[in-house]
Amino acid sequence: MQTLTTRSKVAVNKKMTFIERLYIPAIMGGMRITLNHFFKKKVTIQYPEQKREFAPVFRGQHVLKRDENGAERCTACGLCAVACPAEAITMVAAERKPGEEKLYREEKYAAVYEINMLRCIFCGLCEEACPKEAIFLTDRMVDTDYVRKSFIYGKDKLVEPMDKDKRIDVSKRETKETREFKTHPEYAHNKLYTKSLK
Repeated sequence: MQTLTTRSKVAVNKKMTFIERLYIPAIMGGMRITLNHFFKKKVTIQYPEQKREFAPVFRGQHVLKRDENGAERCTACGLCAVACPAEAITMVAAERKPGEEKLYREEKYAAVYEINMLRCIFCGLCEEACPKEAIFLTDRMVDTDYVRKSFIYGKDKLVEPMDKDKRIDVSKRETKETREFKTHPEYAHNKLYTKSLK
């Protein structure tokens, strides 16, 4: 009968010596490996006192951005929810009422916006799908907890604060073209928005 592979190994049933039967050489070999690790540089860090430096492309907790005037950018178009492969994003749209122009940038806004952090795979597709540059993944870690319910993040945890000092910087994740587009005075969405504030 022809063998299936040329890498055959002959099994040897060699008799063990008395010392080998006591497993002293095996134990000594294991102890030598353990002692070698004592004098090597440690790979672990003492978290939370020490923290690793994250890569610039690290994707952490989401943030719903406000514009320069403090109004929410999200228009509840649903593109982020459609793009999400884990189906972690849900939202309920509502219409802006008179007098709320400073709160919401467009006529339609997200009255409810929720992300299930247990389902989210932090792929960043929601960030890419958003036409209003409203959602970004930041370098912040998602807080741990023992209760599943606390991992469903609503607008209270996602929308950044009104104070300009407390805003979350996402400039590392924005492209140069995006920044130019948002500040260009001749584009219709910028004109309409500045007109509504007057």
